[in-house]
Amino acid sequence: MAADSCSWFPALAVGVSLLKCFFISAYRSTDFEVHRNWLAITHSLPVSRWYYENTSEWTLDYPPLFAWFELGLSQVARRFDANMLQVENLNYASPATVLFQRLSVIVTDVVFIYAARECCRCVREPKGSRDVLSRPSFVLAVLLLWNFGLLVVDHIHFQYNGFLFGFLLLSVAKHLQSQHLQGALLFAFLLNLKHIYLYVAPAYGVYLLRSYCFAQDNKDGSVRWSSFSPLRLLALGAIVTSVCALSFGPFIAMGQLPQVLSRLFPFKRGLCHAYWAPNIWALYNVLDKSLAVLGVRLKLLEEAELPPASMTGGLVQEFEHSVLPSVTPAVTLVCTLLSILPAVASIWLRPHGAQGFLRCLLLCALGCFMFGWHVHEKAILIAILPLSILAVESREDAGIFLILTTTGHYSLFPLLFTPAELPIKVVLMLMFTIFSFTALRKLHSAQGSLLHPLEVIYLLGLVAVAIACEVVFPLSPWQQRLPFLPLLVTSVYCAMGVCYAFLRLYASLLLRREEKPKQL
Repeated sequence: MAADSCSWFPALAVGVSLLKCFFISAYRSTDFEVHRNWLAITHSLPVSRWYYENTSEWTLDYPPLFAWFELGLSQVARRFDANMLQVENLNYASPATVLFQRLSVIVTDVVFIYAARECCRCVREPKGSRDVLSRPSFVLAVLLLWNFGLLVVDHIHFQYNGFLFGFLLLSVAKHLQSQHLQGALLFAFLLNLKHIYLYVAPAYGVYLLRSYCFAQDNKDGSVRWSSFSPLRLLALGAIVTSVCALSFGPFIAMGQLPQVLSRLFPFKRGLCHAYWAPNIWALYNVLDKSLAVLGVRLKLLEEAELPPASMTGGLVQEFEHSVLPSVTPAVTLVCTLLSILPAVASIWLRPHGAQGFLRCLLLCALGCFMFGWHVHEKAILIAILPLSILAVESREDAGIFLILTTTGHYSLFPLLFTPAELPIKVVLMLMFTIFSFTALRKLHSAQGSLLHPLEVIYLLGLVAVAIACEVVFPLSPWQQRLPFLPLLVTSVYCAMGVCYAFLRLYASLLLRREEKPKQL
């Protein structure tokens, strides 16, 4: 990163932090009450009752290290309003409680800000460039710090993703800087804060084994088995074991590990979330629904014999498909493993250093998002944020980034469904999208267009979808009869874009179409 970044990076960080403060009184989702309840549980109850408490429907279902994090926050929360720390005060949201919880997200984002700065240090600046938009580090800083998805998910909808993504990006940066033990330690902490990051654990495991535990390659690039270092493997094992012991140790000692795991992996929630994530199962669901409707109209199926339309009821529950085979957790696991296997095999057979690891991490994240069980739409950010690093280095990756980020970010629109937030989410997304297109086009201006004409047409189609779902539909008579229709249209249209980006990213890996990076 250039020396003058000392002026513009703090300005970007302070600017986005001030913007977050304007959202303190904005709409907040049920996740606000989820985290308030976890503050109360960890503060008011003994550790032995944390994972058994069920006064609220929002039971503690994150790994223990996050519970310790909530316990730490509760020590500050009591100085704002001690009543928020009472378990029986369900849906408690005094002004002091709202202020504390909003500020806690903003303050803990310092981890993300530091991680973004470290990621910016991993890209090389072109020599003699004075235009700030021609500096990869500046563009990357904006893409990370001002990411539309993080702003709406954390600071309006409400969660602590910035804090968690800080650990992920900092871990990635440490690997890019060849500080592998630090990177492994950070990722171990991350897994014990939120287990959704198991999505990318295969990339970490194979990369560290192949490129850290085996210190040398043969001339043809294959692994040199004689270079294996047991000490390095033991060091990695000690890191993972120590962090897990810190997190899970007390619960193992109390014999509560099965109870904790049952909270972390609740398979009774059904294949899809209430709002379908834009993945392969959204396309599968709508195909099943279409076949059922067609079958009834052609009198090939009896409507009375079909399962109820629970898929489109907006509820978190198990359901059966009408025509296509119903999908089980085991099926999603097999599909997920098959989807990431080529990427994982690639960094073992043809390692490309830290860049190959980062690309594998992205494919693991997208593979799990595409085929996982009960995937949340917010999980798309696990791919979007790290892809920002590759986007400033490569024209091919910049094009994939524009498709994935535009589609993935628009798929988050239904999370903010109140009229007051409509102009906020539209303006924020337009600002971020326009900057992304403008800055990346300028960075790669000498290498040709970033998108093909059909890709541009698809992305412009999002405008039509937005107008239909956000403006036309609420004024139409269909709103009462088919309330789930906008969610279905949004999910299915965005799923096509996410699937396409996933395939393009795979093609760039397996067909070696990726451009040589400037430095990674």
